[in-house]
Amino acid sequence: MASPLQTPVQPPMPPRRHRRSFAGPLVLIVLGIVFLLGNLHKLSWARLGTLFAHYWPLLLILWGVVKIVEYQQSQRDGVPSRGIGAGGVFLVVVIVICGLIATQASRFNWGEIRNNMGIDDSDLDNIFGETFNFDDHLEQDIPPAVTDLRVNDDYGAVRVTAATDNKISVVIHKRVGADNQSDADKYNAQTFPTITSNGPVLTLDGKTQASGNHGVQTDLDISIPRKMELHITARKGDVSVSGRDGQVEVAAQHGDVSVEDVTGNVKLNLDKSSAKVEQIAGDVHIDGHLNEVSITDVKGSVQLDGEFEESVKLARISKNVAFKSSRTDMEFSSIAGELDLDSDDLHADKITGPVHLTTRSKEVRLEEVTGDVRLQDENGGVEISMRSLGNVQIDSRSGDVELSVPDKAGFRVDARTRDGEIQSDFPELKIENGDHEATASGTVGNGTSHIVINNQHDGIEIRKASAVAAAASPAPPAPPSPPAKPGKSLPAPKAKVEPTEN
Repeated sequence: MASPLQTPVQPPMPPRRHRRSFAGPLVLIVLGIVFLLGNLHKLSWARLGTLFAHYWPLLLILWGVVKIVEYQQSQRDGVPSRGIGAGGVFLVVVIVICGLIATQASRFNWGEIRNNMGIDDSDLDNIFGETFNFDDHLEQDIPPAVTDLRVNDDYGAVRVTAATDNKISVVIHKRVGADNQSDADKYNAQTFPTITSNGPVLTLDGKTQASGNHGVQTDLDISIPRKMELHITARKGDVSVSGRDGQVEVAAQHGDVSVEDVTGNVKLNLDKSSAKVEQIAGDVHIDGHLNEVSITDVKGSVQLDGEFEESVKLARISKNVAFKSSRTDMEFSSIAGELDLDSDDLHADKITGPVHLTTRSKEVRLEEVTGDVRLQDENGGVEISMRSLGNVQIDSRSGDVELSVPDKAGFRVDARTRDGEIQSDFPELKIENGDHEATASGTVGNGTSHIVINNQHDGIEIRKASAVAAAASPAPPAPPSPPAKPGKSLPAPKAKVEPTEN
């Protein structure tokens, strides 16, 4: 019997192996190159962050190109191509999320955020870079037609003094943040200050922004003729001006501004800065958002407008003083003494009226006031001592009111409080202290001045100035006993018996 034909058995096909992807090694190579350039200071980390914020979609394009090349190579070799895989999907998601965050972050005004937090550009540069110092000098004659100097310095201190000749002289001290000396030299050359002339105006530009997004601080020490007018614009840095006969104007942010010995007017526009102004023959006008303010020895008027975070000190102002903020509105004719104002207290002495004061949540104490007084205060005590009495009106919501007047002054009184008592050193006044309301009325002397006091929730006192001064003055020390004569002894003092209370 014939055997059936046997079909040859085909050997099993070897399994097709996936070609290994080179996308992962390529990513590692790119990241390694980036970190190497950062460590070698060839690229700053800030610059790398900016590049990523703008060009991160290129990473997705590069990833897609790599996968297309891998797919075509697999087709030629007849092997299945690898997909993206879970790890690849995760990496794409991470790139997209980080890229979107970086893009939105790059649109923020980081300069303003750094200013609000008090962070310098050089501080950021010093995290991953170095600081290089440069010194230089500029000097040139001033044309006869020039009467005005304008200084622009975005980042750095400005100091202006009087020159003995008709020249402008500038000493430059510069700090440059860079990764290496070569970059620092390049940034220094790009940010060299310039002096230009246009008619009567001479302009000195610090050029701190000329190198782009690099930390450059330029301090300018300037000397010019005393008669020139001066206009300074500074974004961050202290400003000091002394010895000027012309007008001085300063617009500055985040710095201390000092102006002294000026015969012209002074105008300051400041933001989150402090001001010290003294020995001014003209008027002074300060506005903006300020920390501390000190103004002394001004022969002209003083005007303050804005918000004052810490304290305001005034002394010896010869003409009108006007102060306006969100909490306090004040005006008076002059001050021969001192005024100290902070968030909780207002104390002043030797003020000449008419005085107009509206404030809230402050303890007010005015001493040796001359002339009329019109005062409104909410949630704070009021104490006023008159040197020369005029018309006085005090309106208080909460807090004791004490008014002291000269002993021989003539005045008439209308006083009222709802939840307090009224006391007086003048027997001529008729006082009625009831359960829910107290009033005082009457005339003292010739009744020339009119005193009106309204207090809603606390007491009222009308005192004689001599009584107040005597109560405030300590008793003089007792004179020493005379020495005993030789050969005689002083008698022993008699014992004083004090009464006892049960």
